[in-house]
Amino acid sequence: MFKKILIANRGEIACRIIKSAKKMGIKTVAICSDPDLNSPHVNLADEYINIGGNTSIESYLITEKIIRAVEDSNADAVHPGYGFLSENVTFRDEVSKIGKIFIGPPSQAISLMGDKIESKKIAKKAGVSIVPGGLDVIKDIKKALSEAKKIGFPLMVKASAGGGGKGMRIAFDEKELRENFNSAVNEAKSSFGDDRVFIEKFIEFPKHIEIQVLGDQFGNFIHLGERECSIQRRHQKVIEEAPSPFVDENLRQKMVDQSIKLAKAVGYYSAGTVEFVVDKNKNFYFLEMNTRLQVEHPVTELITGVDLVEQMIKIAYGDKLKVQQKDISFKGNAIECRIYAEDSAKNFLPSIGILTRYIEPFGK
Repeated sequence: MFKKILIANRGEIACRIIKSAKKMGIKTVAICSDPDLNSPHVNLADEYINIGGNTSIESYLITEKIIRAVEDSNADAVHPGYGFLSENVTFRDEVSKIGKIFIGPPSQAISLMGDKIESKKIAKKAGVSIVPGGLDVIKDIKKALSEAKKIGFPLMVKASAGGGGKGMRIAFDEKELRENFNSAVNEAKSSFGDDRVFIEKFIEFPKHIEIQVLGDQFGNFIHLGERECSIQRRHQKVIEEAPSPFVDENLRQKMVDQSIKLAKAVGYYSAGTVEFVVDKNKNFYFLEMNTRLQVEHPVTELITGVDLVEQMIKIAYGDKLKVQQKDISFKGNAIECRIYAEDSAKNFLPSIGILTRYIEPFGK
């Protein structure tokens, strides 16, 4: 097993990874920017390396600084957490180039699933249900209007390189499509440096259901059920619940089968999440695959008792999955709630405001 891992992240997820590593007897190395020098993840780790910089752009997003820290610390492996460079193929490849292990999926899977258009094409080829439309780049409003006639309204314009609700616009008619198309393109370019967008049918009154899969490097897969993330704000998840009260056993099995089919099609291993949108009649359609640990992973851990971070580390080391599907059962329910701070006097612009009271939840 690894003797030491470096965590290429900060905050809650870095602390979470440290917790599992300590349980496994693995030493941990934290990295930090100048303002994060006394952060909890730095204090919890066995070692830390200050990579400098005042912002994430000057620190946690610079591959060269993190690679240097890996070499200086002599860590065996790197866990990227979520966000930052967790789905960056270049970073993953640079870790491999210096002879270290990336705790996550292979480069090919990250690359193929990171492009919304390509991932839909792969999903369709693998026999996974996809939302009508969305297989071609829409370069201008003329093409958008032509595509809209084929798909039918309502529809959604989405950034190919998107995530986090950015570069997405809903149009219920031609007038709204004309108004929203360019703003989606511009937001995609400013957020991801990629102005490619596509159009797909907008599913009304949808449920957002995601399936947690876990696979090793020998082609063995299990699933850990679903999480429901239907309650959202500006296309960003607010409440995550496991298991979903909407999903029955029949629907769950169908979604799980397609999720594992897709994972195998791209040579996946490690923890991954396949996201679907489900209509009121329980027809489901592939949205995307997240090739990393999700923010909301703890709700799955709470109902299954499986430590996803521990499993990721073991899989990266080359161990076969010891947990079999028959070992997985769901006990109880778990909910995660994200806190959004907005200023109602300024049209609900993001604002942290002044924290006047904080009571931390407690329990097992």
